[in-house]
Amino acid sequence: MPDPQINRPQTVTEPASPKHSSARYAVLDLKSRIGKSVLGQDHLVESMLIGLLANGNLLIESLPGLAKTRAVKTLAKHLAADLSRVQFTPDLLPSDVTGAEIYVQTDKGGQFQFQKGPIFANLVLADEINRAPAKVQSALLEAMEERQVTVAGKTYKMPALFMVLATENPIEQEGTYPLPEAQLDRFLMHVVITYPDEATEGEIIRLNRAENAQASKDNASDPSSIPQQAVLDARGEIDGIFVSDLAQKYMVDLIYATRFPGRYGEPLSKWIQVGASPRGSLALDRCARTRAWLDEYDFVTPDHVRAVAHDCLRHRIILSYEAVSQGVTPDQVIDKITELVAAA
Repeated sequence: MPDPQINRPQTVTEPASPKHSSARYAVLDLKSRIGKSVLGQDHLVESMLIGLLANGNLLIESLPGLAKTRAVKTLAKHLAADLSRVQFTPDLLPSDVTGAEIYVQTDKGGQFQFQKGPIFANLVLADEINRAPAKVQSALLEAMEERQVTVAGKTYKMPALFMVLATENPIEQEGTYPLPEAQLDRFLMHVVITYPDEATEGEIIRLNRAENAQASKDNASDPSSIPQQAVLDARGEIDGIFVSDLAQKYMVDLIYATRFPGRYGEPLSKWIQVGASPRGSLALDRCARTRAWLDEYDFVTPDHVRAVAHDCLRHRIILSYEAVSQGVTPDQVIDKITELVAAA
């Protein structure tokens, strides 16, 4: 647990604690509900909540069958949110995602009407995003960045609660269109999930068996969904989380270590070709404040920054040829950065 004395403001009135807010209780209730249905993927569940509360989008990388779709569906089920799933394929068109104008014959004559695509939902699961060509990827990423879609000169706003959860399979690269680094940078976090342990695997089998036995029963007894307003209220509280000058400097130092690794000598100077953009700084700030809020803190500590550093930066660092040839991963680079960069 972080030391509550680190980076606590000394001359500023301490912000109101978020510990007992109704929004926080609702979010923790949401986390608990998802955790009962998605076993062995605590990091994925927490990352989804951080992305949702930080008003960002997630890129999830994992092997097939590790509960990515299940986690998103469970989130939508308990959040009273609309969910759409788009299976990305090489023949997909941008209009298949954003929607298009169609010609409709009415009593007043023919006219064009905009038919919204699956992007217009609260939660959008973009399954295997790297299987679609660049035009489709761009259409999706425009909605992610601008929170709007423009078709035939008209702009259509996305819902207030909107998050894209895109997935990638790391082992199947044939017939794929890898996202350029500039597009990867638009994802708030890049989450990598792995297999559960042996004990959890057994729990998954038992849970699936129990769910199949209950499949035909009425779900009317399920707890009521958590309103979207709880998430919006939580975002307002997170905006009030205090970030001291020292905590902010620590974030900046981490980012600059990726841009100027020579300051820290070898091997870091030989591992990084291109460092994180200012979006990396913003991601660290937003996610660290959200992590602090979830941990019942009203200020950010270096521990909160380190807790989100890998997910915020692993897709924003371009490794050198030497690092790739040696089998160095972005996570290893971030481990070295957090080891070398001191938290004042």
